[in-house]
Amino acid sequence: MIPTGSTQPSSRQEKVSNFIKEQAASFLLRENNNTSLITVTSASVSPDLKKATIYVTVLPESKEELAMEFIKRRRGDLRDFLKKNMSTKNIPFIDVALDLGEKNRQKIDELLRAK
Repeated sequence: MIPTGSTQPSSRQEKVSNFIKEQAASFLLRENNNTSLITVTSASVSPDLKKATIYVTVLPESKEELAMEFIKRRRGDLRDFLKKNMSTKNIPFIDVALDLGEKNRQKIDELLRAK
């Protein structure tokens, strides 16, 4: 029996995810206005490689909303940047999300240090 609905990303998905993560980090480093530190923590792509989500953290937290607005405004430019650097047939549409896992880990660390 052939397993269906596998949740494990394929090798190609992993390679594309890592490439997008690195390229997005490079793009944001170059384009950021330096009022906040934007870190790309990971990226994921759909199995058909048509959609990608980039996960970021922003420091200081007070600048999160402004940074997310900035990144979302620049998604088209980021996609153009990817087009120049990717050798795949299709360039995925980009979405951006805060990395809540990293944020939660930081809160846990703070709580543990406070004890």
